Amino acid sequence: MDEEHQEEQLNQEGEAQPIIDFGSSLIHSDRGTVYVLTIVGQIEGHQLLPPTSKSTKYEHVLPLLAMVEGSEQVDGLLILLNNGGGDVEAGLAISEVIASMSKPTVSLVLGGSHSIGVPLAVSAKKSFIAPSAAMTIHPVRLNGLVIGVPQTFYYFERIQERILQFVTANSHVKREAFTKLMLQTGELAADVGSVIYGEEAVELGLIDQIGGLSDAMECMYEMIQKKTC
Repeated sequence: MDEEHQEEQLNQEGEAQPIIDFGSSLIHSDRGTVYVLTIVGQIEGHQLLPPTSKSTKYEHVLPLLAMVEGSEQVDGLLILLNNGGGDVEAGLAISEVIASMSKPTVSLVLGGSHSIGVPLAVSAKKSFIAPSAAMTIHPVRLNGLVIGVPQTFYYFERIQERILQFVTANSHVKREAFTKLMLQTGELAADVGSVIYGEEAVELGLIDQIGGLSDAMECMYEMIQKKTC
C-alpha cells in the first residue's frame, strides 16, 4: 500500500470503500481521530483459505498497522475482534505489532476471539470483552501431515511457549492458570482446552474489563487525552 493510497484512505471519512476493502473505518471527533480495525473469521497466513471462508489476511493488516503508527492524522487504534483462530505465526505477528505500537490501543472482543485470537485480544494496551463473548484456549494444533519424530513435538512446544509468554506478558493472567485452561480435558469435544466467557476472562486477568463499544471508545479518548497532555 503506497503513501498516496494510505492518504486517500484516511481522507475517505463517511465513504464505504475502506470498510468494504479492509474492514476498517476512521472516526473523527473533537476528542481525537480513531482508526477502527476489525479482525474477523480466520487469520489467514501463508496458506490461502477457501473462498467460502471469511478471513483476515495478515499481509493486509500489517501495513495498515504501520500506517496507523506512522500517521500524524491518527491518534489511536480500536480493534474489534470476532474471530475463530487461524494461522499461529500470522496471528502472533499481528499481535506483536499491536503490542509494540506507541499510540493508544484498545481491543474489544465481540462474539468471540478464539485460539490465536487470544493473543490478539490481549495485545492492546487496554482490553474489553462483551459479557456474552467467548474465548477458546487450547494447545497448538497442526492440519495436514505430521511427522511423528521428537523434533516435531519440540517445535510444537516452542510455538506454545511463544504464545504463553506473549499472553502472560500482555495481560494479568497467571501462567499456571492459563496453562491449566489450555490443557484441560472434558470440556471441548474431541479436543483439549477450555472455553471461557466475559466475566471469567476478566476474573482470570486475561482481559482487563467487561464492556461494550461505548466503554471501549470512552477508554480510547481518555488514553488519547492523557497522551496529549
